[in-house]
Amino acid sequence: MVDYFKIFMEYYEWFIFFYSSAYLSLYVLMGLLAFLAIKDYNNNKYFFKDDIFVKSNHVTGVSIVAPAFNEALNIVHNVRSLMNLNYPKFEVVIVNDGSTDDTLQKLIDEFELVKVDFFYEAKIETRLVRGHYKSTNPVYSHLLVVDKENGKSKADASNAGINSAKYPLFICTDVDCILRNDTIMKLAKPFMESKTRVIATGGALRPSNSCTVKDGFLVDVQFPDNWWASFQELEYIRAFLFGRMAWGQINALLLVSGGLGMFDREIVIQVGGYWHKSLGEDMDLISRMRKYMHDQGEKFKILYIPETLCWTEVPSTKAVLLRQRVRWARGLIQTLNLHKGMFFNPKYGITGFVSMPYFFFFEFIVPILEVFGLLVIIFSIFILGVNVVAVLKLILAVYLFYLIITISSVLLDEMFNKYYRTRMDLFKLILKGVIEPFTYHPFVVYAAIKGYWHYFANKEQKWGNMQRTGFQTKKK
Repeated sequence: MVDYFKIFMEYYEWFIFFYSSAYLSLYVLMGLLAFLAIKDYNNNKYFFKDDIFVKSNHVTGVSIVAPAFNEALNIVHNVRSLMNLNYPKFEVVIVNDGSTDDTLQKLIDEFELVKVDFFYEAKIETRLVRGHYKSTNPVYSHLLVVDKENGKSKADASNAGINSAKYPLFICTDVDCILRNDTIMKLAKPFMESKTRVIATGGALRPSNSCTVKDGFLVDVQFPDNWWASFQELEYIRAFLFGRMAWGQINALLLVSGGLGMFDREIVIQVGGYWHKSLGEDMDLISRMRKYMHDQGEKFKILYIPETLCWTEVPSTKAVLLRQRVRWARGLIQTLNLHKGMFFNPKYGITGFVSMPYFFFFEFIVPILEVFGLLVIIFSIFILGVNVVAVLKLILAVYLFYLIITISSVLLDEMFNKYYRTRMDLFKLILKGVIEPFTYHPFVVYAAIKGYWHYFANKEQKWGNMQRTGFQTKKK
């Protein structure tokens, strides 16, 4: 038995050596690409100033699509927040997804809505749309409310909003998200500037937990004081500034967050909109959009904006966070499996040779290797008598590399965005990075493995409720 294990370890060590080398090299490359992308963005954003576009009558129209289910408590403030964004040509499309509370009635009362005759073409199939509502008050002329039967998913509601939208670009967001005043302009600008067709843009998100909101508007950004939310703040910074900016630099993005993304409506309709059975509908949509553009032989871009444009409440309890991460893990496998025909297929260019393989080898496999590697280390120490000090040195090296990546992301964020009011907030964030591998990360790995198990065991996925705690409200 010991001899077989020794032989296995020889091959396993070589595998880990090459895999780790590739993984670490890739992250170094991503760090460089992210820095260059953010630097280019900051240099170029002054070439065509936003004010020029805002004052122009020739900007591309944008529809903001926001599904709402049982949001009566905050729906009025949230809609007002969306309607007051700074852009010359946009509409707000609120989709009441069969709410069982008085969400629709509150909208009707507050915004003086009446049911109207509306030419609705179901280019994307959805549950029954019961009607469309517009305001009798000209002040709210750019508000459209769509009332439909509950589709049991955000995807179905979003598709109804896309069908109802009148502009060629649309933003998909959540009705409870707080968007920065210039969000539409920041996301739409690449569509109007680029010679190559831009089919989607995304912006950085940040947890709104502990932030202060007044009448639907963010008035004070604070570092989350909740244990679970504070680690997600670190995750978001690392993912958006370090990861997605790097992928955007080489046009290999495979994910635009469902919380905030702007899309070419024509392309989205061509690919069938969001898939209501998907557990990772945002990644699935981008995968299908990329596939469609490759199939058409048309050049395209998907870009990310390295500025926080959206604040959204993240899970603040272990149970809700676990459910979310299990669903994300299942969604990852589901999407990779659905689009496996693109893997290493010359027809799909960088999507087939870079994007898809990366998500398989360095997103899907990593949690499995971490658990398996831990078991191998334990067996090696007890069966082969491997030097514990040597193992600890290896673990320390990996830990230090992780710290470099994490702290680099935090410093990039602080260098370009400066959201933290005090150095104490920055210190708290770095401290979270120091302890994350021993506290939060094992939980994330557990959630991923559980998600994989549920997928292969074909267990039913229950979305459940977010159980939001809401924003801190500033008193008038």
